[in-house]
Amino acid sequence: MTTTYRIAQGTDAPALRALIESGYRGDSARQGWTNEADLLSGDRTSLAEVAAMIAAPEKRVLLAERDGALVGTVTATDLGQGLAYMGLLCVSPALQAGGLGRALVGEVEALAVRAFGAVRMELIVVDVRAELIAWYERRGYARTGELRPFPLPMDVPYQMVVLERAIS
Repeated sequence: MTTTYRIAQGTDAPALRALIESGYRGDSARQGWTNEADLLSGDRTSLAEVAAMIAAPEKRVLLAERDGALVGTVTATDLGQGLAYMGLLCVSPALQAGGLGRALVGEVEALAVRAFGAVRMELIVVDVRAELIAWYERRGYARTGELRPFPLPMDVPYQMVVLERAIS
C-alpha cells in the first residue's frame, strides 16, 4: 500500500481527533504496542484543541493516508533558534509495528527542516514508557538529562523525559 503525506487542514480535525483518541486511550489503543490506555483515562484531546493545533502558525500537523483513509499523524512545532518539537505521533493501532511510525518520524523531521529551518528535534515521553523511550533511542534520539513535570495533575508522580537529535 502506498502511504501519502500532507499537512492537515481545518476540515481534518474530526478525523484527526478520532485517530488520536483511538491510538492513545481506551480499548482500541490496547490493540497497538504503544498507548496510554493503562496510564491515563479520559480524552487525550478535544476537537477544539485539535482545530487550534491545525490552525497554529508555529505548527505543522502531518497526516499519513492510505487509500484515502487517515492512518497516522505527527506534529512539528517551531520552538525557534533551530529547535523543533515533535509531538502527538500516532499510528492507527491496527497498523502499529509495521514501519509507519518510523516513516512519520522521518517525514516530520524533513518537514521541520524545510518549514522552520530546524537543525534539532526534541520530544518528550512519560518516564514509565521505557519501551517507547527505547524506540526513539533506536531512531537516534538521546536523553538530554532533562526531566519536565507531567502536564496534568496526577496522584502518580509521572515525569517527562526529554529526548533530542540533530536533524539537519
